Amino acid sequence: MAQTTDDRPRVGVPWRTVAEETANKRERYDDYLDAIRHAGGEPVEVSLRLPEAQLQQLAGSLDAVVLTGSPADVDPQRFGGVRHVATAHADVDRERTDVALLDHALAAGKPVLAICYGAQLLNVHLGGSLLQDIPSEIATTIDHDQDEEGHDGLHAVHIEGGHLAEVAGQAGMRGEAKVNSSHHQAILRPGRALRVTAHSPDGVVEAVEWEGSRDWVVGVQWHPERMRGDALAEALFRRLVNEARGGGTTERGPAT
Repeated sequence: MAQTTDDRPRVGVPWRTVAEETANKRERYDDYLDAIRHAGGEPVEVSLRLPEAQLQQLAGSLDAVVLTGSPADVDPQRFGGVRHVATAHADVDRERTDVALLDHALAAGKPVLAICYGAQLLNVHLGGSLLQDIPSEIATTIDHDQDEEGHDGLHAVHIEGGHLAEVAGQAGMRGEAKVNSSHHQAILRPGRALRVTAHSPDGVVEAVEWEGSRDWVVGVQWHPERMRGDALAEALFRRLVNEARGGGTTERGPAT
């Protein structure tokens, strides 16, 4: 592994979109960096415009990866879908970057926390498909997206085992959690070796994990980076950082 001398694992974080990177629009992006620092890791910004050789070199220097959310949507051609009218434009360089980071992490046994869009990309990359627009494709009374003022929705999730249940137990909760929500797409058919580990009450998939090896690869549909002070959200980032240290389920407290 490529840990720094102060024992802070290097955690790669791709920018959300090329447009935000170009404009240095950092508000949402910095939430991920701050959450990683708070958990004891060293966030490493990953440009979406790196040439392939530089991207591979950078990937090799990382100890873990956080795949961020995004206002873009995954190109439905990746899962054989017909584009829904509500599907946002894809960000080709974001998809290219995530795929390179995922391929390296899965092959090298490095932990991954995939969040919202990142979880959807993880699923599609492993052969799964997506529900392209929750409001128009399923009957639900749960608002999974932001309200008119831009505030995240809130709803319950049922936790159904796996690494997520371990993390929830460490956070002092069992079976159910309250999470934020800001998405209009979701996992439909899980990808190869992906196990669903949480649903919302309306059946929308809220978390998956990779069972292709013993490595820690977890995807969540909510935004733990925007839930500072929440026990489960902070425990997810601590677990990621601890896995990057090679510490398994033994946790250290947040960085000071």
